[in-house]
Amino acid sequence: MPYAIAKFLIHAVARVLWRVRVYGAENVPLEGPLIVACNHISLLDPPILGAFCPRMLHYMAKQELFEIFGFGALIRSFGAYPVDRKRNAAGAIKRSVEVLRSGGAIGIFPEGGRNLTGDVEARQGAALLASLAKAPVVPAAIVGSARATRLGAMKVAFGPPMSLDPARKATRDDLAKFTDAIMREIRTLAESIDGNP
Repeated sequence: MPYAIAKFLIHAVARVLWRVRVYGAENVPLEGPLIVACNHISLLDPPILGAFCPRMLHYMAKQELFEIFGFGALIRSFGAYPVDRKRNAAGAIKRSVEVLRSGGAIGIFPEGGRNLTGDVEARQGAALLASLAKAPVVPAAIVGSARATRLGAMKVAFGPPMSLDPARKATRDDLAKFTDAIMREIRTLAESIDGNP
């Protein structure tokens, strides 16, 4: 219920303030395990992606956010779960796989944080989870969130699902190549909607 209410409110506010337009929502499978991998420029990206994705998205969030009084309980009620970026992330990976194997969807930002300069190297978390849970990855892109304070228009795009070969265990090379392929699709999506009206 908290997630549905938050999604409705963010959706309504974003439509009015930033005139959000969505492309390719039909590419998002409505059932089964799913990873939505998106670019990340603004703090608004997680709520915007969650509000305009047809599926409820669970997010890994840094441990420090859960230590803020009241805020931790709030984001936990929205489906977020903690990851300690300074230590072994095995617990967060295990929790993510549990969500996926139960048929849930995870939102993930492969760059690991906001990429303000565009030169942050993507991590292989999305590819690893896709391999462990046999889940497809839907690439997504958000354009305009960096101009949110100036009330510029935002656009969100979802691309066709991408998958690793489920018939064999992915190698390190497979994960690296799949990560590169995901990031290429994200960049292509961003470029394709940036010039759209």
